[in-house]
Amino acid sequence: MTVQQTADHEYPPQPPTLGQLLRRLRDARQISRERLAFAAGVSVSYLTHLEQGQRERPTHSVVKALVQQLDTVAALSDTERRHLHDLAGLAETAVPTVAQLQAEITPAMHHVLALHSPAPAAYFDIRLNLLALNNAYAAALPGLTETGNWIHWMFGNELSKRVMVDWEQEAALAVSRLRGTLGGSGSPAWFAELITEYGVYPQFRRLWAHSTAAFGRAQTPVHLRDPRTGGCTRYYSHSFGAHSIRYPGWIGFVSCLRVP
Repeated sequence: MTVQQTADHEYPPQPPTLGQLLRRLRDARQISRERLAFAAGVSVSYLTHLEQGQRERPTHSVVKALVQQLDTVAALSDTERRHLHDLAGLAETAVPTVAQLQAEITPAMHHVLALHSPAPAAYFDIRLNLLALNNAYAAALPGLTETGNWIHWMFGNELSKRVMVDWEQEAALAVSRLRGTLGGSGSPAWFAELITEYGVYPQFRRLWAHSTAAFGRAQTPVHLRDPRTGGCTRYYSHSFGAHSIRYPGWIGFVSCLRVP
């Protein structure tokens, strides 16, 4: 059997370009090129070249103006907005607040937390702010919910030393993983501000000064002590990136499996 290939059905298909996506969004809203160009404050020839792939990547201000005008006719989905910015090569530079990231934890993601019970599970952002957790995680790490941040809990809450059997080891690992995670951010201004914030703890400063970047965790269990009973439980901890259209790379998921 022979397979006939045609110009209209090439395989593998070529990925869409910025111009093709922009043209599709414009056609879907039945906006003329002239109308969109005028409303966005660019020339018709510029928009024509952009849609035909004959123009260099547009600036943030141009993409923002185009999106705003397309949104006026019919709102873009989060996926369309993200795809448009990705194809334009414009990474999101705004630093999301904890509240904005918490709003990204969907009902389905909360359901995942419930499904993990009685195993502890939680969502954190890359600054180690707590975004959501199940009851088992709250019970295993008392005081974390009130503190709201892993580093502040680890270094600023005395409960952490009663709960973490190997506190020094776990604190050093937390600092090394923070260094590795934040290294991918390009060290913007908020990076330095965050380290200054955590630097109020002398033990954090000591560990940070001698730490190297770590990515993930070796298969060594976490030893947790119940401060009420003194009983100890061992867990294997696993971390994964969690999907977010608006804030890619900002949310992580942590799950713990009890060691028999």
